[in-house]
Amino acid sequence: MRTQPQNLVLIGGGHSHAILLRMWQLHTLADVRLKLLSNTEKTPYSGMLPAHVAGLYTYDETHINLPPLAQQAQAEFYSDQAVGLDLKHKQIFCLNRPPLTFDKVSIDIGSTPAMFTVPGAKDYAVPAKPVSVFLQYWYQFLETVEASPQQGRTLAIVGGGAGGVELALNMQQRLQQLGDQVSIHLFQRERELLLDKGKWVRQHLASLLEKRGIKLHLGEAVSEVFPDKLVCESGFTLETDLIFWVTQASAPTWIKESGLATDERGFILVNDYLQSLSHPFVFAAGDIATMVNHPRPKAGVFAVRQGKPLFQNLQRTILGKPLKPYHPQKNYLSLIGTGDESAIASWGNLGCHSPLLWRWKDQIDRKFMAQFPD
Repeated sequence: MRTQPQNLVLIGGGHSHAILLRMWQLHTLADVRLKLLSNTEKTPYSGMLPAHVAGLYTYDETHINLPPLAQQAQAEFYSDQAVGLDLKHKQIFCLNRPPLTFDKVSIDIGSTPAMFTVPGAKDYAVPAKPVSVFLQYWYQFLETVEASPQQGRTLAIVGGGAGGVELALNMQQRLQQLGDQVSIHLFQRERELLLDKGKWVRQHLASLLEKRGIKLHLGEAVSEVFPDKLVCESGFTLETDLIFWVTQASAPTWIKESGLATDERGFILVNDYLQSLSHPFVFAAGDIATMVNHPRPKAGVFAVRQGKPLFQNLQRTILGKPLKPYHPQKNYLSLIGTGDESAIASWGNLGCHSPLLWRWKDQIDRKFMAQFPD
């Protein structure tokens, strides 16, 4: 007797799901209807995005085209955004289309900067994610500067972690090609940048930012955002033309509202199999997931490495086989591009800055993207 086909729905086109789809091409399963639900057809590769901001890569070089990737994996592609989950009836609510039903579901939708705690931030600042929105504002700002390069402008970046620092350096590198009339300000609540990096890396990057003319505001917590300025808890006020928000990651509210077990920030709690603690038919990877036994930073390197074990365990759960645990590495090499075809390597307390590191990073990133030809 022929079994009923199982519906496996992938929500989001993040790094883990991109790798899963590539692997599915080579190892398809009979009687499985694979579907990809994504609110964007081209998903960015985070490792190359800052260099795209600097003008070192084109848009297409830094984005994975999802519809052909899904087609090659014999998956149906749905261009829409998930806005809710009915775990009892196994349905995904979408923004524009009827609900999608599933037997198993995997969630890889990334994260967005937390903006709800600061009045005005959600209305007047531009989050670094979703990337499509961020790039739209960045391109528009570049066009404005190009149209009148002699006019003075002020750009603010809120968040002094790796994302904010790398963005500041790459933006400065691109903007200096258009003149020297844009002032860049970087705000960090703490007294130091990149608190998760070693002392040498922290000090070297602070020095490099100042050398590039980027004004650092350390120990300044932004308390309110207006259309044309931001205000700090200290009372310091800066008039701005554009504000980019690159603070602590947050999850969409519908994840927690669905009834999935989450951590205090709303990210899905998963076990060593990348499987939900509360609902075993739900899997999650990338920024949206928190491994309870192996908490790690929200970084693209972990999303990339979760792709293979996610693929394996989804196939094994469909086939009724025992799942295989995944144990992420404790330490990882962080490569921070400085926008000038050079990069800084950070490993524990060690650090190094060299153009050779950029060439190495470029090779790694291009090799990753070569897996996903259009």
